[in-house]
Amino acid sequence: MAKGEKAPVTAGDKLMGNHPEPAFTKIPPQTQLDQKLSVCSKLCYAIGGAPNQVAGSATGFFLQIYLLDIAQINPFQASMVLFVGKAWGAVTDPIVGFFITKSKWTKIGRLMPWMVGCTPFMVVAYFYLWFVPPFTNERFIWYLGFYCLYQTLITCFHVPYSALTMFLSTNQHERDSATAYRMTVEVIGTLVGAAIQGQIVASAHTMKHCPHHNLSAGHLGNSSGMRTTRTVALSHDFLFHAKEVYMIAAGVIGGLFLVCTVIMFLGVKERDDPYAPKTEKSIPFHKGFILVMKHGSYLTLTAAFLFISVAIQLIQSNFVLFCTYAAELRDHFQNIVLTILMSAAVSIPFWQWFLEKFGKKTAALCGITWIMPFTLMLVFIPNLIVAYVVAVSSGLSVAASLLLPWSMLPDVVDDFRLVNRNSKGHEAIFYSLYAFFTKFAAGISLGVSTLCLQFAGYDTGACRQPPPVVYTLKLLIGAAPVVCITTGLMILVAYPISEDVRLRNKVALEELRKQSISCKSLRVDLNGA
Repeated sequence: MAKGEKAPVTAGDKLMGNHPEPAFTKIPPQTQLDQKLSVCSKLCYAIGGAPNQVAGSATGFFLQIYLLDIAQINPFQASMVLFVGKAWGAVTDPIVGFFITKSKWTKIGRLMPWMVGCTPFMVVAYFYLWFVPPFTNERFIWYLGFYCLYQTLITCFHVPYSALTMFLSTNQHERDSATAYRMTVEVIGTLVGAAIQGQIVASAHTMKHCPHHNLSAGHLGNSSGMRTTRTVALSHDFLFHAKEVYMIAAGVIGGLFLVCTVIMFLGVKERDDPYAPKTEKSIPFHKGFILVMKHGSYLTLTAAFLFISVAIQLIQSNFVLFCTYAAELRDHFQNIVLTILMSAAVSIPFWQWFLEKFGKKTAALCGITWIMPFTLMLVFIPNLIVAYVVAVSSGLSVAASLLLPWSMLPDVVDDFRLVNRNSKGHEAIFYSLYAFFTKFAAGISLGVSTLCLQFAGYDTGACRQPPPVVYTLKLLIGAAPVVCITTGLMILVAYPISEDVRLRNKVALEELRKQSISCKSLRVDLNGA
């Protein structure tokens, strides 16, 4: 980063040479270079992102099986709901990013109004996503509409929340620390989401409603008819119960959205970067978009984690189906999911230490590689003991895949600031485009995986699935994620921001900010004179 090493400006040095004393005498407290964040601020910031992960965990693990077995829409329609919903959410990311860049600063900041304003509507959309309407013919339209609405509103929350990292502090270490707090709480949120959803709705996916134990070849005539009618009635009662428990889970998670957003609003102060270069004329969004898309380190990071996130999404969305129909673990899936997420939550501090000790790129390569042999182990040895071993081991990689991209993105933004010193206010573009690419790829993977189940002959609402479906689920849990992770790691090897480059960028940015403060203070002194 040659530009980062030559950051000091000679004109500013000359001005400082004539007026050495006033340089730091009239700087207000909020413009100190070391913007230390209190533990309370970091916790409130982290808690604000928890509901998104709670809901994301619930939809990621359970929406597919809910659409197939509870709402009972066919696999093709379910694949369209999942793909179009994710794709729509991806399209709205850069649109929301555009409007955020045009937003004015208010008394509560530029990003906070977006998060606070969309939360009540998001809760309503989320609840109706898990409601089974009384009609059957247009259920596909119902779920498609509410999933797209929910994706739009969650984008209006998540894009500004992600970009908020850059407005907490100008200190890289403080931002990394806040990101570690955020990831720890978000993993706990994912754990809570899986616990709430899994424990509440577990009774909706047992074998108790299956009629095979009530019918036998020896019962014929009227007796057989009476037994068939009885099992159908039991099935309807069971389906009513399943719908009810899913709505209860949705109501609980909706309440968490409201509580956590209030905590974030009360505990987080949004700050602008007071030392960044100011320009008289703002750069248009489309020019900022082009600048971002030309930045090599951003493209490399986004492409790498695009493939990695697709792999994690494939495992997450098909795991409950795999446990239910391919591994005969339907009575244990909720506990296995909790084990994965508990392992991830506990390992976040370890990865934070690891990245500080060995660097973020090394941490990403080591952490994400770890999951591959264990997913294959579960496919080839699908028993309960192996499942728990795989769950504990996989949690390490899940934690790394959650922490590392959000810890590395601010470094990319800093690198961009050095290369484009007169361009400011594009943080939302970085975060929204990253979300766009990962969501769109995840939408394609979800749609394709559900279509694969359709072609394999998935039987909606059946207690057991035919062998081609079982084989397809094994491919979706094992081989497909391994291929995606391998591709992502090969791209990540080319990521150019090593620890040496990151530290040089940090020093260069601090020099630029010192010059900015010096020039502002000098202008204040000259105007006062």
